[in-house]
Amino acid sequence: MASRRLLPIAAIFLSLLVFASNTNSNNSVEAYCPVVICPGFGNDSIDYDTPLQQPSDVGLKSVLTRRGFDSSQIYTVPVKRSDWVRVAGGLFDVPDFYLGTAKPTGFGYGWYVRRLKEIVDLAYEESGGEKVMLIGHSAGGWLARAALGDGSWSEDNSNNKDDDGESAGEKEVIRTSDRVRCLVTIGSIHMVPEQESTCVTRGALKYTDANYPGAFLKNEGIGYVSVDGELLISEVDDLYKRRGEGNANRVAFSSYKAVAGNGNGNLIGDGVVPLPWTQLEGSKQIVLQNVLHSINEAGTTQPTDRWYGSENVVDRWLPAVLEEANINNKKKRGEIAAFDLDGLQQWASNLVRR
Repeated sequence: MASRRLLPIAAIFLSLLVFASNTNSNNSVEAYCPVVICPGFGNDSIDYDTPLQQPSDVGLKSVLTRRGFDSSQIYTVPVKRSDWVRVAGGLFDVPDFYLGTAKPTGFGYGWYVRRLKEIVDLAYEESGGEKVMLIGHSAGGWLARAALGDGSWSEDNSNNKDDDGESAGEKEVIRTSDRVRCLVTIGSIHMVPEQESTCVTRGALKYTDANYPGAFLKNEGIGYVSVDGELLISEVDDLYKRRGEGNANRVAFSSYKAVAGNGNGNLIGDGVVPLPWTQLEGSKQIVLQNVLHSINEAGTTQPTDRWYGSENVVDRWLPAVLEEANINNKKKRGEIAAFDLDGLQQWASNLVRR
């Protein structure tokens, strides 16, 4: 009889312990560093906050916040879906666009690279000088590489003034490694197609890979991680048939052909980008099984919880990123000493079962 009276008390106590453990897991670390998310081609900044009109706790920003990042220091390059029409501005890159020698700083993609660098500078300044982690999704990955450039981030003349406030001598060069801690690419394209003339970037991707190959600035202390997906399309198609939706195999074939110049059945990938094209040479490479490229099931507008940035997937790559970025899991200053929370939870669980 006594054990029955203890049951509701134990249940309440267990609930409080679970709540406490969740609270501690969210707040037991200092903010790792500022983060800048670089949207992929066709994506909107909102896709990483409230994807497909889902609640904000589903978005990548919230997923990262629950793992110790400060939500006020998670930024996304400001991009609207309609902004991608500006890629057509590459037509004005004469003759580079037509010769396939366009540059990532040209009319087609220069607007994106500039915004990315501006938001990195903002994140750096608002954090009080903390180096930034870049997470580049899809095309955002190679565009982030273009922004990192040859290692010269910008020129600063503010510390080179004479007594009258005029410029005095040479400008100070700010290194990229002074601003950026690590680049993580998820489902990103890092190589041109087998037939270079078919590359839709008209040379911008080739220029980036040729001039800043692989983990180009790794020797300057910038970490590189490339996260890739390996998806069994046949299993996805079975799911689609049951739901009466799309055709993942058709989408993958078309996308793989556009990216690689080859859409044959021998290629594997995340349903949009074939695996070999996502593996950046010199980076820490992580291949994930049964992970989708984006926030929606390929060929549909159906949200998915199996894309790189979802709650169910992020822990399969984030720990390696923290290691590559040389980030330590530091306890907050002044935090109360930890106690055996796991033991107490186990005790309460046993009591409830009895």
